[in-house]
Amino acid sequence: MAVKIRLARRGRKKAAQFDIVVADSRAPRDGRFIEKIGTYNPQTNPATINFDGEKAFDWIMKGAQPTDTVRAMLSYRGVLYRKHLQLGVIKGAISQETADQRYTEWKDQKDAKIEGKRTTLGTAKEDARQQRLAAETKVKEARSETQRAKLAAIEAANAPAPAPVAEAEPEAEAATTEAEAPADATTEEAGA
Repeated sequence: MAVKIRLARRGRKKAAQFDIVVADSRAPRDGRFIEKIGTYNPQTNPATINFDGEKAFDWIMKGAQPTDTVRAMLSYRGVLYRKHLQLGVIKGAISQETADQRYTEWKDQKDAKIEGKRTTLGTAKEDARQQRLAAETKVKEARSETQRAKLAAIEAANAPAPAPVAEAEPEAEAATTEAEAPADATTEEAGA
C-alpha cells in the first residue's frame, strides 16, 4: 500500500480550505484517509498552515510520499530539513544533539522571518488605510468648501437690494424742498 500525505478539500465554493491527511494513494481525494495531521487555509495572507510536525515527521520517516504542494509546506515548516538531519544521525555523520541544535536554530530564524512578514503586511495595510482616510478627508473638505461657496452665491442673489431704498430718500428730500418753496412764494406775494 502506497501512502501519500496530501490535501483533502473542504469549504464552500471559491473559499477552499484543505485538510492535510495521510491516505492510501488509491483512495479518492476527499474520501477515506488514515490520519488527519493538519489544515491549510490559502485564503489568508500569508497562508495559514497548521499541522502536527511530529506526526508529519513520523510519517515521512516511515516512507509516506508527500504531494508537491504538501512537500512545499513541509519544507516551509522544516519537516524535510529535520528528516535530512535525522538521516545524517542514522548514518553516523552527526550526533543527535548537533542535529537538534541545528534544527532549533533554523526554526527560530524561520519563525522570526514569518513574523516579520506578518508584521510588514499588517503595517502596510494600516498605512494604506491611513492614506485612503486622508484622501477621503481632502475630498470631503473640498466638497464642503464648494457647497459653502454655492450657498454664499445663492444668498447674495436672493438678498433684497438696499440700493433702491437709498435712492428713494434723496427724491423725498427734493420733493419736500419743492413743496416748501411754493408756500414761501405765496407768503411773499401776500405780504407785498
